[in-house]
Amino acid sequence: MQTDSVSSDASRAQAMRAVSGAFSKLDPREQAKNPVMLMVYISAILTTGLFFLSLAGVSDSRPGYICAIAATLWLTVLFANFAESLAEGRGKAQADSLRAAKKDVVAKKLNDCLAARGTHEADPSAFYERECTKVSSSELGREDVVFVRAGDQIPADGEVIVGAASVDESAITGESAPVIRESGGDRSSVTGGTTLLSDWLVLRVTQERGKSFLDQMISMVEAASRKRTPNEIALQILLVALTIVFLLVTLALFTFSDFGATLAGRANPTTITNLVALFVCLAPTTIGALLSAIGIAGMSRLNRANVLAMSGRAVEAAGDVDILMLDKTGTITLGNRQACAFVPVDGASEEELADAAQLASLTDETPEGRSIVVLAKERFGIRGRDLQGSNMTSIPFTAQTRMSGVDFDGHEIRKGAADAVCAYVESYGGVYGDACRRAVEEISRAGGTPLLVARDHTILGVVYLKDIVKQGIKENFASLRKMGIKTIMITGDNPTTAAAIAAEAGVDDFLAEATPESKLDAIRRYQAEGHMVAMTGDGTNDAPALAQADVAVAMNSGTQAAKEAGNMVDLDSNPTKLIDVVRIGKQMLMTRGSLTTFSIANDLAKYFAIIPALFVGLYPQLDALNVMRLASPESAILSAIIYNALIIVVLIPLALKGVRYREVSSAQLLKHNLLVYGLGGVALPFVAIKAIDMILVACGLA
Repeated sequence: MQTDSVSSDASRAQAMRAVSGAFSKLDPREQAKNPVMLMVYISAILTTGLFFLSLAGVSDSRPGYICAIAATLWLTVLFANFAESLAEGRGKAQADSLRAAKKDVVAKKLNDCLAARGTHEADPSAFYERECTKVSSSELGREDVVFVRAGDQIPADGEVIVGAASVDESAITGESAPVIRESGGDRSSVTGGTTLLSDWLVLRVTQERGKSFLDQMISMVEAASRKRTPNEIALQILLVALTIVFLLVTLALFTFSDFGATLAGRANPTTITNLVALFVCLAPTTIGALLSAIGIAGMSRLNRANVLAMSGRAVEAAGDVDILMLDKTGTITLGNRQACAFVPVDGASEEELADAAQLASLTDETPEGRSIVVLAKERFGIRGRDLQGSNMTSIPFTAQTRMSGVDFDGHEIRKGAADAVCAYVESYGGVYGDACRRAVEEISRAGGTPLLVARDHTILGVVYLKDIVKQGIKENFASLRKMGIKTIMITGDNPTTAAAIAAEAGVDDFLAEATPESKLDAIRRYQAEGHMVAMTGDGTNDAPALAQADVAVAMNSGTQAAKEAGNMVDLDSNPTKLIDVVRIGKQMLMTRGSLTTFSIANDLAKYFAIIPALFVGLYPQLDALNVMRLASPESAILSAIIYNALIIVVLIPLALKGVRYREVSSAQLLKHNLLVYGLGGVALPFVAIKAIDMILVACGLA
């Protein structure tokens, strides 16, 4: 209950800030950024001037009617400003929490030669602590070297050049579990504002002052650096063109009514106030008011997923992606091979094999080794031995032997790669039999890893290690396939193993024995065929492919080269986030398309609802088209313009939340949009305008 209360208070505070922002955006410089709403703004000023003229006796309509039109037009502008301010407000709330994590701290600055010298000291941390110069973190620039020890806040984005330590990144990612960061490899990157939990690190700063990931994310979520995307600009041009067309239509209708009034020998009943109101009703004000909010809300949803987009273009491109390239390890599979079967050969029993495999794995702390111990216990109740005081000698794994094992009670037990164990056995006169060879081949064809176990230079059998496919990943790929997205697994495995895992995971294709060059060539080939390609990566060897991809999500924990090559950075460093990024991009495009369809359909409906009532005085025959039987021309115009303002408010939640995500093909999506937002957009104005007209009549306002 307390959490709900806090959430309610936060929402109320955001709403109040949005109301204040709606009025501050009445600045003409702000209104000029949205050409459609600028026309409504000018119309509101014009009708306000007409109202004051009517009070002075210079009037083309009743003062009360002009006042109602002017007030409604001002509300239309304010509602549009409110929608944009509310979208920005959500980002500002997130920016406040990020800004709290970003604060100036004391940084312990070193120079390069001291950093290198410290590695030769008996106690490097004491040396670095003694030799550092303390400065403010705001003074650090790119290539500066700093020392951080347990309990210190990391002062700037950087790359670990010396040391390994546990880092708390919860202030940035929201994930409470600490992560390991170390020099070398693909887990060397750290983010300013995070906290060192253990040991010490020497870092090289990788960002200029004021351009850290936190700075960029704060700027993005506040919409301060958000630029309109190409599609958004194209839609804005279309809306401006439609506005100009409807302006010409309105002027033509005035000329037409003036000509009709002259023929009938009477004064023209179509006033300037009516013309202004008619123009606002016909212009695409609904989507014009919500367009910016839709874009900002889309970026905000991405930021809430802890993904930093370097540009709005990347988010939009995510919505158009039709090729998804994903690493196998850690994305499609768990990344840790697990023992799933014991396959005995040459007369050995399965229990005998399991016992020997477990003995060889008792001191093996790898996930594979632990899984062998667990499987032997589950299958045969074999429990780990008490090694205290035993005559067991552990044989560690080495890159040269590619085997490990134990010497136990006079027996030599070894496990390892098939060719390594085969060579070991044959060197002592043992035999690598046909049954063992067939078992190895069958496991390899099935996508597994065969691990041979030998005792006293005799092969007992094979342990089947399986790369476990993540739960639910197959359903994810099936959903993407419905949307017309082709999934491609990237792996360093051989083609046989890759094919087996691809079939189990449900991907559409795979790239086996992948190299940086083959990844880059594959992306270029798909792009040359007209596809939009997305991929994820974290290593320096991924940088060329990330730079080439249309949507490139780099892991925050990865190398600086990968982050600079990508156009998005996942602060959680979760490779499966790429799927969510594509969905968020598609949802933003779906929302924009749905509301554009609804807005244009609304304009058509309002046109047919208003015109008959407006001109029935000149042409009585038009009364047959007044199907809603609106009370008068004035009530028709006023009802339509009130509806035009209120529909913006009604659609604000949809613009901010996005339309419901539907994993269907483009053709099905188009059909659904035309049915719901097209026909709905035509029908709703007839019902709503009639209801408002009845209320105005009942209240004596029409």
